[in-house]
Amino acid sequence: MSENILIELKGLTKRYGYGDTESFALKDFDLTIKRGEFIMIMGPSGCGKTTLLNIIGLLDRATKGEYILNGENVASISSRRQSRLRAKKIGFIFQNFNLIEDLPILENVALPLIYSGYSKTARLKNASSALKRFHLQEREYYLPYQLSGGQQQRVAIARAIVSDPEIILADEPTGNLDSRSSHVVMEELKAIHEEGNTIIMVTHNPALTVYATRVINMLDGQIDTDVKTVADQNLPQPISVKIKKKKDNFAALELPESKESRKSRRKNRRKK
Repeated sequence: MSENILIELKGLTKRYGYGDTESFALKDFDLTIKRGEFIMIMGPSGCGKTTLLNIIGLLDRATKGEYILNGENVASISSRRQSRLRAKKIGFIFQNFNLIEDLPILENVALPLIYSGYSKTARLKNASSALKRFHLQEREYYLPYQLSGGQQQRVAIARAIVSDPEIILADEPTGNLDSRSSHVVMEELKAIHEEGNTIIMVTHNPALTVYATRVINMLDGQIDTDVKTVADQNLPQPISVKIKKKKDNFAALELPESKESRKSRRKNRRKK
């Protein structure tokens, strides 16, 4: 298998019911996803988009077929290890934000780190760094209802990346937003993708496909069309956000250096 292949789905089938009530969300579904792709999945309601996302995200299991993640067949992995993989490797963004209403946004963002064994201090420190990236550090102790829809979705994106996942799964992330907020959210996802993260996003909005490197249309649990808009050799290199453990055992979130910071650093070197 090529080192650049992240996900392989072979003959994936998801069946509900039996006999006269039998129906298929996915049927003999094949798909290969490479690292650094930004895939948008489209199609009518009921075509299997969300079921596919849930299976890739280890939230659901296929009735039959193979799901190979990083060269390993998911069927051979215990439920406990699948949970650990999901916590460390996959970030989720939902249409309805899925924030806990009575927790400050700082603690909402920190939640995924609980499953990775971080101390509370380390969790909050990393969550604060993630929120700073989205210019929300001044609202760390706001409750979700005190934020606009666009701000809540940016909090949800911060939560998705705080554990340094390689894969981001987004289910209609702009579905509840106005056009301006949708643009801001998509620009944030674009920036995350350019750092090397693989993004798989479900959407009903064809205007958003300009952000994708590949557009898949589904119909009746299968792929109807599959169009690549960016050649594999032009995909972003896998440069992920790294979590660095310091001597005091706290974890600090290392974010990519901004252009402004690099310019400032070069000027200081010349002065010296």
